[in-house]
Amino acid sequence: MIFKYLEKGISIEDDDFDEIYPNEIRPMAFTHFTPVEMAIKAAKYLVQKPGTKVLDIGSGAGKFCMIGSVCTNGHFTGVEQRDNLHELGIEIYKKHKLKNITFINSNINQIDFSSFDAFYFFNPFYENIIQFDKIDDTVEVETDLYDEYSNYVKNQLDKMPSGTRLVTFFSAYDEVPKSYKLVSTVDRQKISMWEKS
Repeated sequence: MIFKYLEKGISIEDDDFDEIYPNEIRPMAFTHFTPVEMAIKAAKYLVQKPGTKVLDIGSGAGKFCMIGSVCTNGHFTGVEQRDNLHELGIEIYKKHKLKNITFINSNINQIDFSSFDAFYFFNPFYENIIQFDKIDDTVEVETDLYDEYSNYVKNQLDKMPSGTRLVTFFSAYDEVPKSYKLVSTVDRQKISMWEKS
């Protein structure tokens, strides 16, 4: 029902949306999952035309991809290295018969960005430098990985053509190349919208 509401433009509270997740996952939603309102704004900015291919870098349990898929006419791909969150995202989108979503179980440094048109980044690498706030112990977290992953994303984004759109949420901008121009910010710069010049 929540996806039908979103499809019709009816506002949904995050607590209501997050009920789609198991009890053990919900506590991480506030810190690690994009708020519904922000996800809608980001998705609508990223999808410029039907079929726009959006990559969610560190998709977790798929919240942004699911919201984007029902609020726009783009195709959303989420890449997530944690097996349990990847599998949960697939389970939920199949249960709700959602379309225009692909989930990939991989590390971001295995992904070629040239297959996509636009990018969403809710700082998935931050737990490598603020380890007390990490999601769990299923993947390695260390300071060097923050730099490695951020540099990989930055280099990939820099190779994209002019006009490529990017949205960052709670980011220090370490992954944003100088070739991207800041178009606008929302909610005291928590969410930033970029375009490659």
